[in-house]
Amino acid sequence: MSTDPRQDWKHWRERRAKTVRAPYGPLSLTGTHWLSDYPEGRVPGVPGRWAAVGDEVLLTASPQDGITVDGEPAAGGVRLIADGGPVPESRVAAAGRRLVVLRREGLWAVRVFDPRSPARRAFAGLEVTPYDAKWVLAGRFRPYAEGRTTVRVENADGRERGLGLAGEIAFEIDGAEHTLQAPVEDDGSLWAVFADATGGAGSYPFRFLRPPAPAADATVAVDFNRAMLPPCAFADHFICPFPPPGNTLTVPVAAGERNRIDR
Repeated sequence: MSTDPRQDWKHWRERRAKTVRAPYGPLSLTGTHWLSDYPEGRVPGVPGRWAAVGDEVLLTASPQDGITVDGEPAAGGVRLIADGGPVPESRVAAAGRRLVVLRREGLWAVRVFDPRSPARRAFAGLEVTPYDAKWVLAGRFRPYAEGRTTVRVENADGRERGLGLAGEIAFEIDGAEHTLQAPVEDDGSLWAVFADATGGAGSYPFRFLRPPAPAADATVAVDFNRAMLPPCAFADHFICPFPPPGNTLTVPVAAGERNRIDR
């Protein structure tokens, strides 16, 4: 990392744009199919037969399905668990698509990522606010005494799910304190789902912020220049959580990614 924050941000933006445009990036998601909606095991447009069996998914395939698992043609039954790595490394593929196994609150789904998706073909770029040093704020992470709490929030697919929160990030904007509730990721970094006064009027209704792991003294940089559109801004089939109570800032945050641009 260089000593020039503006240059670091530029490099981050280049990596972010590459990730969004990638063949199996967020624009390529064409479906999230909950297996409970298909008790007979046949998911429209998805080859094979899929069934939730306890803590696994049973995929039954024939040679005519054209499915590969771990790079090998699949025939018969294969037991799968949720994919946890990058989409290109998921186990199941068919006709250039990646079929990703997903689990949320005990329910199983198969996601289809297709590099030929209409959204990926239509994508022309991102509307991004130029870097502004005033949006790099000194923050402090205040972990919850109980360690973690779960709140129910609506998701982009219209269903309500639990969101685990580990504490709040406190920072000042124009001399007034604001806070965002945040989970802590496995690597110690933070993640906040937030809305602000520009949401729906100049920016997507809500955005994601991923500050680094707090320092030993709990301080953390809150850089709104790196505010990101959530995955559901790129494809309707993502199930992004909406901001939890308290994560809607009353001030406009004119920074970071604002909207998707299509041709």
